[in-house]
Amino acid sequence: MRHRKVEELMTREVVSVGGDTPFKEIVRTLAGRSVTAVPVVDGSNRVIGVVSEGDLLRKTADQTAGGDVAAVPGLEAWERAKAEGTRAEELMSAPAVCARPDWTVVEAARLMEVQGVKRLVVVDDQDRLVGVVSRRDLLAIYLRDDDDVRREITEDVLVGALALDPAAVDVVVKEGRVTLSGEVSSRAMLPVIERLCATVDGVVSVSLTGLGHKDDHVSPGGGRS
Repeated sequence: MRHRKVEELMTREVVSVGGDTPFKEIVRTLAGRSVTAVPVVDGSNRVIGVVSEGDLLRKTADQTAGGDVAAVPGLEAWERAKAEGTRAEELMSAPAVCARPDWTVVEAARLMEVQGVKRLVVVDDQDRLVGVVSRRDLLAIYLRDDDDVRREITEDVLVGALALDPAAVDVVVKEGRVTLSGEVSSRAMLPVIERLCATVDGVVSVSLTGLGHKDDHVSPGGGRS
């Protein structure tokens, strides 16, 4: 049982710009490649920042509304500098929020959530650009074939992790929704089974309503009811 790695889902053919790339060239790059952000790299392809549509739009938003009145009053000094910037190194957000190729989709998703970003730049151990992974890329795990999900739950969870007899538990997966039926040895196993099944990439929900346990047939005195 394993989570997919960032390197399995990331986009490898990534367009980037240098720190001295001018404003209009960045706009042309974003439009021509139909992307919303590009990594900014130095001469050794090491990532030094990311410039996005949001970074560029600061310039438009800060255009004077007339006379000497700024359209966006109260900007901090760094925000004003970015609004007035003309090159990538002046416009970019830095440092870039990065991931490693060997991270799991869970680690990448958590970092995106914490940092409030839509994509992560993927770098090697020398901080050189190797790819970009987006929210859409991470959602690709939910496109896994139901048979693959079922096979992983049966082989890796039920047999591999819990040493259960696969004939004792029937696993049905439909559109990522997992339903288990049959019987296991004790009630205590149910939350463990549910938790492990839920960690399988591509699982949308887990239902154990059809899964019984042998505790149900044991009377308080220890005999069978």
